[in-house]
Formats: sequence, C-alpha cells, structure tokens
Amino acid sequence: MIKAAERIVWAVDGSWLDNEGLWLSYRNVNGSVQRLKQLMFAWHEGSWYGAEIEEKNVQGMNGLLLPPLLAVDYLAMPVHARLMKVQWSSRMALYIEAASLLHRALLEGWYAPSPAGWTGGGSRWSLHLPEAEHEAYERWRHAAAAEGLKPGLADEWLSLAADQAIESSREARLAWSFLSARMDRSKGDSLIRDKEDWWSRIGWKQDHTPFRIALRLAEPQEDRSWKFQLLLQSRQEEALSVALAYNGEQWLPVETEGQSLPEHWKPLLQERLNKELHRWIEAYPPLASGKGSLLKQSLTDQEAWLFLEEGSVRLLEAGSSLLLPAWWEAVRIRKPRLKANIKSSVGSMSDPVFGLNAIVDFDWKIAVGNLDLTEEEFLRLADEKRRLVQIRSEWVYLNHDDIEQIRRWMKTKGEKKSLSLSEMLELHLRGGWPDRYLDEELIGAGIEAEVELNAHLERWLTQLRQTSELPLIDKPASFHGELRPYQLQGLSWLVFLRRFGLGGCLADDMGLGKTIQFTAYMLHIKEEAASRPGTAWTGPSLLICPTSVIGNWEKELERFAPALRVFVHYGPRRLKGDEFREAASDADLVITSYALAPLDNEELSSIKWNALCLDEAQNIKNVYTKQSGAIRQIPSCHRIAMTGTPMENRLTELWSIHDFMNPGYLGSLAEFRREVVQPIERTKDEELINRLQRWVQPFMLRRLKKDPAIALALPDKHEAKTYISLTVEQGTLYENTVSGLLEKLNTLTPMQRRGLILATLTRLKQLCDHPSLLLRDHKGSAAKWEAERSNKVTRLLEMVEEIAARQERCLIFTQFVDMGSMLQAELEKLLGLRVPFLHGGVSKAERDAMIADYQNPEQERCAFILSLKAGGTGLNLTAANHVFHFDRWWNPAVENQATDRAFRIGQQKEVQVHKFVTLGTLEEKIDDMIARKQAMNEQVVNSSESWITELSHEELRELFTLRKTWLSG
Repeated sequence: MIKAAERIVWAVDGSWLDNEGLWLSYRNVNGSVQRLKQLMFAWHEGSWYGAEIEEKNVQGMNGLLLPPLLAVDYLAMPVHARLMKVQWSSRMALYIEAASLLHRALLEGWYAPSPAGWTGGGSRWSLHLPEAEHEAYERWRHAAAAEGLKPGLADEWLSLAADQAIESSREARLAWSFLSARMDRSKGDSLIRDKEDWWSRIGWKQDHTPFRIALRLAEPQEDRSWKFQLLLQSRQEEALSVALAYNGEQWLPVETEGQSLPEHWKPLLQERLNKELHRWIEAYPPLASGKGSLLKQSLTDQEAWLFLEEGSVRLLEAGSSLLLPAWWEAVRIRKPRLKANIKSSVGSMSDPVFGLNAIVDFDWKIAVGNLDLTEEEFLRLADEKRRLVQIRSEWVYLNHDDIEQIRRWMKTKGEKKSLSLSEMLELHLRGGWPDRYLDEELIGAGIEAEVELNAHLERWLTQLRQTSELPLIDKPASFHGELRPYQLQGLSWLVFLRRFGLGGCLADDMGLGKTIQFTAYMLHIKEEAASRPGTAWTGPSLLICPTSVIGNWEKELERFAPALRVFVHYGPRRLKGDEFREAASDADLVITSYALAPLDNEELSSIKWNALCLDEAQNIKNVYTKQSGAIRQIPSCHRIAMTGTPMENRLTELWSIHDFMNPGYLGSLAEFRREVVQPIERTKDEELINRLQRWVQPFMLRRLKKDPAIALALPDKHEAKTYISLTVEQGTLYENTVSGLLEKLNTLTPMQRRGLILATLTRLKQLCDHPSLLLRDHKGSAAKWEAERSNKVTRLLEMVEEIAARQERCLIFTQFVDMGSMLQAELEKLLGLRVPFLHGGVSKAERDAMIADYQNPEQERCAFILSLKAGGTGLNLTAANHVFHFDRWWNPAVENQATDRAFRIGQQKEVQVHKFVTLGTLEEKIDDMIARKQAMNEQVVNSSESWITELSHEELRELFTLRKTWLSG
C-alpha cells in the first residue's frame, strides 16, 4: 500500500539552458534531487533509469539537467513512478508540448538544415513541418512567447537534439559525413539567395532540373589564351550534352547535327543559367568580366593558373560542376626533381676492376613529370617567370619558389659534376639524395634528387641485385662433390664482386651451405691464378671464424677441397713473426679465430690477403670492440662476410658488417645513425625500411630454405610450445624476487635501476628452470637438484625418455652452464648413455670429438646438451631430429640459428622443435615478445632487451608479476 507521505505533490518547473538542455527544478519539502531523479525516471530506459541524468545547481537551487535529445525522448511521453504525483508548471507544460512536436519531427523527418546556421551562425537545423501541422505549431509559438520562453527555442532544441542523435550512432555519423562536408564547404557563401537551390547543392534535396550547367576551361590554341566554355549536361543520359556559346549578348545553345537542345529544357535555361553565373562569380569574383556577358571570355596564363589553383577549389566547394584539363591534378602536385644523368662508361663489362671509389661523371638535368630539361632550358623558363608552360606537347607547372631555390642551389652545390660509384649507388638505390648532399631549403621544399644510370651501369646493377642475371661460372675442376644451382649462383656472385673490387655478404639462411660456396670460391681463385699467371690478386687468403667451428672447417675443406693447402693458426704453440708469414705464404687459406684477431693483429696485418672472409660475421657487430677494430685493419684485396643473421638486434650491426666489406659505403656511423637508424626507430616507416633494404641488398645475397627456387627438398620442421607451470616453491621465490625489485626501484639512480632490472631478468629465468639455479643450494649436494622441484626438468626427462625409446636423437639448448651440467647428470642416469655437454669451457679437440661421436650412426646416443652461445652457430648436428629450447632467449635469430644445427642440408628426418614456456611468468611474456620481434626483424627493424629497463614502475609490475593461476600444487 502506498504511504500518504509518498503521495506529496512534486511541483516541477523547467528552464532552458543555452547549449546544455532543459533544467528541471522542483518544490517538495521532504524530497531531495536524488529522490526526484529516482522517482521521475524509474521507468525511462533511455536514461538508464536516471543514471545518465546529471544533477546541477543553478543559482543556489538543486535540479536535474536533461540533455536536449534525452529531454525530447522523455518529455514526449513522461512516465514516472506510481509513488510520485507531479504537478507541472505552465511553462513546463509548454516544454512538454514542444518535446512531443520535436519527437514527431525527428521520427517523421520534419526538419531540414538551415542555410544561416551552416554558413553563418545560429541553429543548424530548423523545423520543416507539413501544412497540416502549421496551425498547431503557430499556437504553441504564440503561447511560448507569452510565457517568456526563448525565441527560436524549437529550432535550437531541434538542432542540439539532431546533432546528438547523429553523434550517438555510428551508422548515422557515416551517413551524414558526406552531407556535413558539403555543408561545411558552403560556409564561405556570403548570401544564400534560394533555400531550395542550396538544399539541392548540398544533397539534402534532389534537384529535379533535367540538366546541370558545367564550366569548362579549355587549353590555349593559336592565340595562346585560355577560354571558358559552358556545357549543358543531362542528368539522366550521360551522352547528352549541349555546348553554349556567347554571341555578344547572351549564351545560346550550339546545336549540331547529332545534338540539339531538348524542348523541355528551353523554358528553364535562362533562369537557371543566370543563377549559375551569379553563383560562380560570387564564389570566385575574378571570373566577372565587367561586361554584359558576366563571365570572362578568355584568360592569360597567369589568370588561368590562378583559376586552376584557387578558383576551381572555391567553385567545387560551392557545389558547382567543373571540367578542368585532364592533366591538371597530376601536374599541380609535381615538384621539379634534380637528376644526375650518368655519362661515363663505368660499368662496362670490358672495364678493369673499378671498386666503389671509382669516379663517375654526370650532367645535371631538371625533371618535371616525364620531361627532362637541360640546365639551359630550365634557366630560360625560370627567366620567363611563367607558371604554366607547354613543352614538347606536355603541360608543366612551375612554382616560382621551387625554381628560385633550384637556381640558387645550382649556382653553389650544383657545380659538382662527379660522384664516386659508392655515392652514385647510394643515391640511386635509396630513391633520393641524403640530406648531406642537398641544402635545408631544398629539403624543406620537398624537392628530391635522383640518379639516372647509363645502360652499362643499369645492366651491371641488375646482375648484382639478381643472381639469376649473372653469368654463371663453371664449377671448379678440383671441387669434390656437386653444387646445387643456388650454390653455383652464390659462387658466381662472389666471383662477380671480386672482379669489380667489391665486398659482399653471403647471408644465406642457416644450413644452406655457405661453407661449401666459400670453399668453391677458394678453389676458383686458385685455379684462375694457375691458368692466368701474373694475375693481380695472388697469395694466401684468411678465414676468421668462431673457435667452436675451426674443426668443422678443417673437415669440410678436407672433404670438398683436398687440393687447398690449409694452415690453421690457433693454439698456445701457434707461430709468430717471420715463421707465421712463411707458413702463411705456403698456404692457400689460413684459418684463425675471432679471439686471436686482436692478440695476433701484428702478424695478421703484415700480409695483404688475397681474400679475407669472416664466418659468423655477426661477431663484429659491435664496431667499438678491440676484436672488430683489429679485423678492420687487416689488409686484403677482397672482403667477404658470411652470416645467417646479418642483423640480430640493431641496425648499427648491419652498418658494421657492410663497413667491413665495403668501407664507407653506408657513410660514417654518425651519418648512418642520423639519417637511417633514428628515423626508422622513431617512425617504423615502411618506405624508410624499403629504402634501406634497396641500399644494402646489392652487396648481400640472402636465400631462405622456404624459397621455392632453392628446392632443397628438406623434410618438414614443426615447432611447438610446451607450456609448464611453476611448482609452489618456484612460485613463492618468484613473487619474493619481484616484490624485492618493485620495492627498490624508486630508490635507485637510473644506472642502478637498469642494472637491477637486468639482474632480476636473469634471476627469474634461472628460477623458471630450477630453484637451485637461483638459491645456489646445490653446491656440494647433488640431492638438491631433485627434478621434482621443477616441472620443466620433469617434463624434459619424460620427453627425452620417449625420444630414446624411438631410437631418435635430440639437442637441448640452455643459457646456463650449471643447468646444463645438472641435465647432463640426470639424463645419463635416466638413459644409461653418455650425454655430451658442449659449452664455452670445452677445448677445440674435445668439441670435435663430441660432434664426431654424436654424428656417428654406429654409436648409441640420444641427447646432446649445448650452451646457446657455444653451440648455437657453425655446427652440423643432423643426427638429431628433435631440438629443445629449455630456456628462452631474447633474440629469435639466435634461437633459429641453434635450431638449424639440426635443420640443414643432410637432414633426412622431420625436425621437431620444442620450446619450453613457463606459464604466468616472464617467460610467457618473453615468448609473446619474440613472436612480435620475429615479424619486425624480417623488415630490418631494431629491437633489443634494453627496452625493459626503460619501462615505468607500473609497466614493470605488469611484465614481472606472476599470474598465480599457473602454480601447481
């Protein structure tokens, strides 16, 4: 039963607040504004039952503010709670009557855009009621005026409500976007003479006139003046159009044999034409002739340019139909380009070795569109100061500012008429001249420069970039074995580079036989020297490689090129001084390691090597190391880099390898950072990345296993993630480690902060492997290594046991030596077989023995454990067909290198790659990062782990915090 107290009358009044809506005030001694909202909108779904109604205090009184659209929706049919008795004021009754009218108007479409509102100020929409509604509306309007309601209230309320309705619906916004744009363009109209006409122009109403009048600008003929022409175009039949000509008094139809003015057009023509002429002149006053024709009959070049540049835009914004020369849109956005036209014969196949420092002569030209202008032609046009010029049947637009800037540049820097081949290639391949070649004024104006190669260089560069275009050489007679087609192309590419004195990077995917291609190259230069006595390049070559693969190189050279005299410079008893030089001079190839390059730099630099090759060239990626600096000082006739990962993390690594091969080709490191690295890292712009790829690609030959042209017929490789949960012990330690990090972060200096974050990363990765790695409680107690303390170890043992049961073999990669030792002990106990462990502390002789033993099919073997750094590159371990990544690395290229110890030429079985990921931990987030990084790395984009140290406190919390749902009991 309803209490009497609840039936106290609520007296409600309303006031319109400009641009806000309707404010409701009330009188009820026992009520509050919250109670008013609760009762009044109890049944109103549109306001979420009052939740979207704002409480607002006006002049010390509390009330409710109803936005315009919501006010229409509610007051058109106000329904409040039965507990409430409402007494509307007389003013409020008028607002309710208005809301009912506006509600119907919005539903029935009884409104239209207001020309004054869209072109000037005031309400943008106005009521457009049918005749039957006029009388009722007028009664309401007089009553509203008598009550003191704001004049024009209905139109203002309608406008705000309509705008809100459009804004609240995506479909409505899309439907209105085109119309709104046309309305906005009409804002410059100083006078709307005809509301109906304006509605037609903006697309609100259909124009029922059977024709439209178009203004055409015709190009000059014999008298060199531009002409205006008028054309009547049928709205229904596209082919029907009639030209109009001015006879000195008026515009009349030009009727031809096949085209005449339809009879039903004639009564409408003059009125429509007069209206259109006035509108054109109103939109762009320079069209006026000041004579009886209203419209100018002819234009000078300058007037035509101004009309095309400014007048046409104004007419189009006013909704006029225009026919402009077809070439104008393309011509108006063209900028003149500086073009260096190569004229020397460098690049001819008959040329001797020329190298990147060879000088190339050229002439300057100025290109505009498809036209090339000589300096003389350009300067003559500049003196004429014409905007639009027709040259050799093509129209050209000349911007005076651009012309003046180019003229000034040619008087200063334009005197240069020669480039080095290195500079020429940079300019041609990057698709424009770097900032250091042009001045700031030209760059700011968007003026570009380009190089046009001669036929010799065009052909030479095509061969360099496309190995399929290279002349193939014969396989060396002393090579034992066969070369696959792509390997013969790689050999021919190296020989082609050698001929022209250019270094190169053989960057084939891991496992495609870079070793074999370099071996064949060595045999080729040995046989060429024997067949052509007096060849400029003779003597020994030098190969620098990681210590871990020296033995592999010896075996491969002995297998494929027994004719080569190989001298290994390695070990504590290696030769020095004259003894080294004497031994090297008797060899075809000297092999040494990266570690010895700085130690024995005096010996290595005392010989000018026939060829200098770096295997796993990513070892010189840091240009500032002693190792990298020492290697760059070693003199050689031809430089070759070999790597499956020419860029692991940073773009500067790409520069380092290229600067070794062809010093100076990518400019200085400072220039490369400023002009290439920083813009790409800042914007990730696809075009900048493509330009860099074009620049480096001619001197980098990269083929992938998945390339159909390679046709390796390798078995499939299947990658799978094995998701592991933490034990309770690991979870507790993990949370404590993260808490300790987050507590300390805000108390540290930036350098200390970065160090702590990186140290914590390592600790968390160790913890995901096994608690003992973090606690160090295994020292002196093998029992502390129980597998049960780590689900990851438990799962690995289970999977390896299955592999052993199938008599298959696996590789297990880990970053931590202690972890590898623990796994070695556990697996030997489980399998009853010898399990080798290759890490950085193993000597060369031991490595070679391990690999030979594991690869021997006669030996009963299963698992081979390798540290990622020591065993991730250069090894051939195709006896294994399973690869485990026990813990994850920051770089997908490093993981792929490790995987390809098994997935390479010679593999006969399908390869299964198992990547362990600990759920809820940093490892899971690392896995997501690797997936993103792999996609970016293929585009030559920078990425490294240093980003983590720069994260905010909250971002670090999100990255490190353990998700407890993945703890096991």
